[in-house]
Parts: sequence; structure tokens; C-alpha cells
Amino acid sequence: MKTSIIVQNLKCGGCASTITNKLSELSNVSDIEIDVETNKVTFTFQDETDAIAVKDKLKRIGYPSVEEENSLTSKAKSFVSCATGKFSN
Repeated sequence: MKTSIIVQNLKCGGCASTITNKLSELSNVSDIEIDVETNKVTFTFQDETDAIAVKDKLKRIGYPSVEEENSLTSKAKSFVSCATGKFSN
């Protein structure tokens, strides 16, 4: 199945790179696409637990979905994730 999640704090290619790398670590998740313009993360998954794992992973690295609180901690994590993504390119 394929779905998309609209996330917060997605600002650039560095963020997209980090998100792609981190989500690629998850089992049963593939075809990851990031649209920085619309803040959309699209991916293919096998069952609902995989989709929940993606949402949780995004939150842990600083990119909570739009229906979740965007705390100062999330913003700080996304800043670090972004910088890491820029340096890994």
C-alpha cells in the first residue's frame, strides 16, 4: 500500500536526505519520496504497523505530522537532522 504524511519542519534537501535515510532503515517500507514544497513524505508499506512505525520515526527525528504538536524539542531535532542530511550529501 502507498500513503503520504504531511510533516512539520521539512525545509530543504538536507531534511529530505535525513528522512529518506532514516525511513530506509525500517522493514517493509520502500519507495520513499519527499516533496519539500508540500512537506509531504510518501512511501509504500505492507501493513498498518509499518505506517505507524514511519510516523513514530518521523516524530523521533524532528518531523512530526501536522496533527501532532510541534514542540521546541521537535524543532531542535529537525535542525540537527537537517544539518546531518546536508553533510551526508
